[in-house]
Amino acid sequence: MPDWSYHGIFKPALSKLPAYMSRELIHRGMGTIASLPLGPNIIHFLGREECSPLLYRQIKRMEFTNPVGLSGKIDPLLTGTSAFIHLGFGFIEIGPVTLQTPSEFAYPSADHNEQRIQFSDPLESIGLERTLKKLKKIRKKQPFIIRLSGTPQEISIMIEKLDGFSDGYIVESEEIPATIHSDKPIFILNPTLELLYELNVEDITGIVVEEDEFNDLLSTVRSYKKAIPALSIITSGGVREPSQALSLLSAGADLLLLSDGYVFSGPGLTKRINEALLDDLNDQLPPQKGWKSYWYFGLFIFIGGLLAFLFSLTSVILPYDEHYLGMKRESIAGFNDRIVKFMAHDRMTLAGTMISGGIVYMQLSFHGVRRGLLWAKQSIDIAAITGFLGIFLFIGYGYFDWLHLLFWLILLPFYVYGWIHTRGIKGTPSSRNRRNHNIWMQSLYGQLAFVVLGFSFVLGGLVISYFGVTSVFVSTDLLYLCMPPEILHEFNQNLIPVIAHDRAGFGSALLSVGLLVLTLSLWGFQQGNKWVWRTLLIGGLPSFISGIYIHFAIGYTSFIHLLPAYFAIGLFLIGLVKTYSFLYQDRDIDER
Repeated sequence: MPDWSYHGIFKPALSKLPAYMSRELIHRGMGTIASLPLGPNIIHFLGREECSPLLYRQIKRMEFTNPVGLSGKIDPLLTGTSAFIHLGFGFIEIGPVTLQTPSEFAYPSADHNEQRIQFSDPLESIGLERTLKKLKKIRKKQPFIIRLSGTPQEISIMIEKLDGFSDGYIVESEEIPATIHSDKPIFILNPTLELLYELNVEDITGIVVEEDEFNDLLSTVRSYKKAIPALSIITSGGVREPSQALSLLSAGADLLLLSDGYVFSGPGLTKRINEALLDDLNDQLPPQKGWKSYWYFGLFIFIGGLLAFLFSLTSVILPYDEHYLGMKRESIAGFNDRIVKFMAHDRMTLAGTMISGGIVYMQLSFHGVRRGLLWAKQSIDIAAITGFLGIFLFIGYGYFDWLHLLFWLILLPFYVYGWIHTRGIKGTPSSRNRRNHNIWMQSLYGQLAFVVLGFSFVLGGLVISYFGVTSVFVSTDLLYLCMPPEILHEFNQNLIPVIAHDRAGFGSALLSVGLLVLTLSLWGFQQGNKWVWRTLLIGGLPSFISGIYIHFAIGYTSFIHLLPAYFAIGLFLIGLVKTYSFLYQDRDIDER
């Protein structure tokens, strides 16, 4: 669940429910999605949680893709763990696990004004047996560190039972007795320095420092690190924004466990911390080979759109159309002048969409693929392959013109060359965002608007393509033409196939551009990405201007017909206004 959906849709409703109820509702929903055949792919598509190899960490024999983990207090009943493993965490804490399920415990309560969760004491636990049953169903992708609570004898029993599922342990006991043996790393929770001095360092891997207040947590980490520099430290709690995570890691913490800060800041906190860490590393890579081929691919689509726009303003019907129809443009206009205007309407909207698509392809190539960003390459690939497959829609009514085939053949080598030479691309984005300021929060609503806009374009492209290969016309089309399809067919049996060809072409183009807008909005929103805002602005104008202009130019102004366009323009403007400050802000300012 990305931040734009969490803060923009779900959190306002969930905050009205008791903390326990809202937690289980969202965790069970996420778990259900993760259990679907394509569930993990859906989660990845919406959240994009891969991280850079530069964030790799290792403690003893445990390997972590990044230093950010999830506290077991967030999911004590393990109802959402099957989904959390797909949300980009470097590791996950399980527990606390007790030998038996506690007979009594209080549910957590949330203070939304103070943005704090009051966890129960003792913490919720489902006991050893239920934990084992849950873990057997989970295909873990990252290390599981299991937190154990109980007497030394109980801890020894639990380690023996859980050893096949655990990569390490967090022990709440104040001592490490001789009865506890494991070849897995062991961390002690909140020990005193006196206890650490008394212990044999070989008996433990490190410690877990758990605090609710960030300043207390930071001070404690510094104290431990100053006293025992070689000590491995995991912090738990206290982190609500990326700047705090970076401060803890700089102070000597090796790993972080997100707790109530994850609930109030949103599920994107993990990704934001990882992007901030990558930004601090400032790793500069040479330009990615193959990006220019993708850029030329976009350039030719842009040029093709300009030519199509020119034709829609002048002749509208091309010579090969007249050859297929067996009549001149003047004959069609003489029969019903609105037919030519209607065809101009379809062809100009296609032209505007192509121009917009070309701009977005070029921007993704230059600012994304050139910098080695995997998401930018995949955005291009998804939209381009969809566009290429759209050529088969032209066959639906039997009219396939040679110009589209020629255009397809010109584009294909540039795309294939770019695809081949960017196959090894693995880069992940960085971000200059460090704080949960109002600019960041407002950008989430703008991002939501662009995501909905992208989904709307995709849906619109599918619907128009469907009409293009089936009934061709909607009711408002026939009202504008002032005649039913039967009369059009009687006038010229090839006329409807030509119109269907135009509709299918526009539907296919709109679907491709919708995928570009959707993926750019889902994956490209990192603070300081000015190019993303400019891409959405400059890329959106040709399609909106051409689409609205041609309808009014030909007198096709039905409110119902234009309502989707008005809705899209509204989303477009909201998105631009809400995201401008975030995408144009290079350095963070503290507004708290």
